[in-house]
Amino acid sequence: MSDFKLQVVVPKDHDEESGLIASSSVGAGELTPAKDATGVGFSTNPERRAVGDRLFRGSHNSAPVDGDETRDQRPGRRSGPLVSGAAYCVSSCSMILLNKVVLSTYNFNAGTSLMLYQNFICCLVVAILGLSGAVSVEKLNWKLVKLWIPVNIIFVGMLVSGMYSLKYINVAMVTILKNMTNILTALGELYIFRKHQNQKVWTAMFLMIISAVSGGITDLSFDATGYAWQTANCILTASYSLTLRRVMDKAKQTTKTGTLNEISMVLLNNLLSLPFGILLILLAGEWRYVITTDVIELPGFWVVATASGLLGLAISFTSMWFLHQTGPTTYSLVGSLNKIPISVVGLVMFKVPISMPNLFSILFGLFAGTFFARAKMS
Repeated sequence: MSDFKLQVVVPKDHDEESGLIASSSVGAGELTPAKDATGVGFSTNPERRAVGDRLFRGSHNSAPVDGDETRDQRPGRRSGPLVSGAAYCVSSCSMILLNKVVLSTYNFNAGTSLMLYQNFICCLVVAILGLSGAVSVEKLNWKLVKLWIPVNIIFVGMLVSGMYSLKYINVAMVTILKNMTNILTALGELYIFRKHQNQKVWTAMFLMIISAVSGGITDLSFDATGYAWQTANCILTASYSLTLRRVMDKAKQTTKTGTLNEISMVLLNNLLSLPFGILLILLAGEWRYVITTDVIELPGFWVVATASGLLGLAISFTSMWFLHQTGPTTYSLVGSLNKIPISVVGLVMFKVPISMPNLFSILFGLFAGTFFARAKMS
């Protein structure tokens, strides 16, 4: 992808929190694509084609992919889907696992401070890429900032709640419980935008509820605090997606070009989150813990924390690359299937105590998530 200049990163189309135009480094790519966060009312296939044309000018010899998408078929590009898909899956899996390492293995009890650090890393990287001309960043203005503040408040709440839920709940259960975000988003779309879902989607969501409830009941490491944080995270993630959809058109009108690409939204979200994050740290007294804890003296801690922040941003780039190489159908399905290795690795890596009923609930939840992705395509 080195011979292309990135202009826009399109919203994701599976059902995770890595998307949501947030470059969030909290969840497993869960910013609700097929709704969508990675977020915003998803583009139609023709729209995605247009985005792809702008992103990858000069692509020739294309063949149909996923019905009406295009993919470069030149000999040197045939490995594109495999390489881009692997990059997307690895970055998505690694992000949530590294955050779990920071919060649980290092026992870092300052989720807001971790969010603040990671968002600062994202701002720094995007600013450097923008100044170097590698990406196109929309010039921000006060009118846009004022319009975006309510969205950003929800965004900060979403990231913080995601951090704390991940600290107390094992990775597999976090992945399954995040399915509830899709249900809340669908209900919100029904009542706010009058968007109706087909019968298959509602069936899939019913299966998600069963898996979440049964998973919680059979969870040997059940933690009420963690489940409360995850409930808040699902509500805030759905609220973020729905609010973003309402604000997007107005936001575009406040810019000089009349557009607002995802990289600009990543910068806007992360930049505005900094003062809110600092305020939360001061109000909660978290700063006292940060300056006294021994963990910040460990080089390994900073390596893992920085890497997870960079991976949050990497998901935006790799998801765009993978989407262009394949299409929304493949992208959405892979996004759902990607939860399987995340869950398995999370269970093994952190030596989570698990019973057969709980394992069955997790597998059932993964099936329900994949069924949901397929239902949304129909």
